[in-house]
Amino acid sequence: MKYQQFVRPGRWVWLAGVCLASISCQSSSQVSVAPSIEFTRLPPAGEGSAQVLHSIEGRVHGASAGQKIVLFARSGVWWVQPLGDKPFTTIERDSTWKNSTHPGSDYAALLVDASYRPPLTANVLPGKGGAVHAVAASAGAASANPASAKLNFSGYDWVARSTPGTPAGTPNLYDPANAWVDREGYLHLRIAKTPQGWTSAELRLARSLGYGSYRFVVRDVSSLQPAAVLSISTWDASSAYREMDIEIGRWGEASGKNAQYVIQPYYVPANVMRFLAPPGRLTYSFDWEPGRVAFHTFHGAGSSGSEIPGSHVFTSGVPIAGNEVVRLNLYVFEERRAPLQGPAEVIFEKFEYLP
Repeated sequence: MKYQQFVRPGRWVWLAGVCLASISCQSSSQVSVAPSIEFTRLPPAGEGSAQVLHSIEGRVHGASAGQKIVLFARSGVWWVQPLGDKPFTTIERDSTWKNSTHPGSDYAALLVDASYRPPLTANVLPGKGGAVHAVAASAGAASANPASAKLNFSGYDWVARSTPGTPAGTPNLYDPANAWVDREGYLHLRIAKTPQGWTSAELRLARSLGYGSYRFVVRDVSSLQPAAVLSISTWDASSAYREMDIEIGRWGEASGKNAQYVIQPYYVPANVMRFLAPPGRLTYSFDWEPGRVAFHTFHGAGSSGSEIPGSHVFTSGVPIAGNEVVRLNLYVFEERRAPLQGPAEVIFEKFEYLP
């Protein structure tokens, strides 16, 4: 009996030890890593473009089977990437992921369940919770080009573009040094030759002006080469672009009409009015109000000169005012079709806005 009493407690102690060890082991096995995402390759910061795609890569920690990555790029608002109908990025067995994205100022990745349905656009990124298990966001990588330069022209602040772009579907490099204001206060935009190829010039107004009358006094642009295009436009990356254009260029053709007024989308025939911009100093203008925009071109500096044929009023498809800004862009269009023979330059004498 004494022996049995001695054995039983020891046995119970041993069993309790086994039980405690088992519980400890089970607890250790159930400790999981909190889900997280890291970027291993970030695209450069850039302005939204439907034609440009960059590679983006990363790694996920603590993901469960079946979960996926959803990517966003910020251009005014957050846009799901790479396409609205293809929003998911697969997580590989080694926990890495990679895909393509359109350019933006910032990039984001979400770890989500396969049942998650991301928004096409969002003013604010979806937060962690529910089907979203982790969120990571980062500014785009610094560009190899110089930081965007600021200058003052006609009493307004403008920002020079330094990131690549694809105006009219043609890849262009931009250099802030290609835009400057001379001692007389005139704005110069140029296309310049570098060892890497041609570089273009683009300025955007630092603030939105909205409805009103816009005037641009421009020196002779009738002799622009067929591969050079000057665009005066409104642009809002955050809301369907709100784009209207005055474009001077022959789009690679050696002859023919060299200018047009456009409201987007351009592929609607009623949205384009082609005309001939004659030699000499001209004033290009548009008067914008709700549901209506009137384009005019005058000889000389101002609306007091004679008006050339080609003025046009659009009353259908006119964008409403929002966060759009004016952009001045001198760029190369399909150079392989009509190669540039040398640099190009355009001079703006004045910009004027009247609300």
